[in-house]
Amino acid sequence: MKKSISFVLLSFVFAGVLHAQSKKKQDQKAIKSMCGCYEVAFNFAETFEYSNDSTYVPSKTKHDKGLEWVQLVEDSDDKIMLQHLLIVGSPEQPYIVKHWRQDWEYQNTNLYEFDHDNKWKFISLPKKVVEGQWSQKVFQVDDSPRYEGTATWIHADGKSYWENTTDAPLPRREYTTRSDYNVTTRTNRQEIVAQGWIHDQDNNKVIREEGKEDVLLAQEKGHNDYVKVADSNCKAAQEYWASHEAKWQIVRLKWDEVFARNKDLSLEEKVDNKVLFKYLFDDENYNSAEQINPVIESFVK
Repeated sequence: MKKSISFVLLSFVFAGVLHAQSKKKQDQKAIKSMCGCYEVAFNFAETFEYSNDSTYVPSKTKHDKGLEWVQLVEDSDDKIMLQHLLIVGSPEQPYIVKHWRQDWEYQNTNLYEFDHDNKWKFISLPKKVVEGQWSQKVFQVDDSPRYEGTATWIHADGKSYWENTTDAPLPRREYTTRSDYNVTTRTNRQEIVAQGWIHDQDNNKVIREEGKEDVLLAQEKGHNDYVKVADSNCKAAQEYWASHEAKWQIVRLKWDEVFARNKDLSLEEKVDNKVLFKYLFDDENYNSAEQINPVIESFVK
């Protein structure tokens, strides 16, 4: 009788392990399916405003389009790294903008949560909390931190999606025109669909001050549609990455060193009146670790 119970328990555990492995493979497939060449439609609209200021002016509705290559940079069992490269200009003379990056880490316990005003809090989560989950770490164009969150990939009813709510700095389209709030609380949903994938957002525009309760200023809807096209359409971005990959690996390694300090992070907005990406996009003067590492360190307070 004891042998029978032991066999049943062992079978149950083995079945659970197989299921977890199968689920993880589904997750990995969904994440990597975001790679490739895409025609992207970027859409944002302010939906509700809560300001008591009668002179409040909402953000304009934004519709924009672009061609983007999503490059698979790292593909290991517990980490998948995707680099976005935006192609602008004419097909005859394309210009490549190193865009955002998303790293996916399986059952990751260490996160940098955005606080406000260029500050991030280091948090370490219990292993039980992140069991079966993937963290998404999103980085700026200069590979400095942006926002991070952890959640479970869901595969049901023919859908594959991941959804998480986390705090983030203002997006470029906002911080270049707005100074009346300083935190975006983002609910991000990334869903894999037949024609590509969708990045859906429900965002809160928040005013945050030390020692005070957050104030909700307005809400916003974002819907970015990635429609897959032939990889050959993004040849210019592929060529850019082949010639620049080594440099950006140096940048990432330096940031990895900073993150591995596992403590709260505060960054300068400018050094010598220049933002970080202005330094790092200068290929002539910033190519080696000897040139790159000190300038990144100069931004770390």
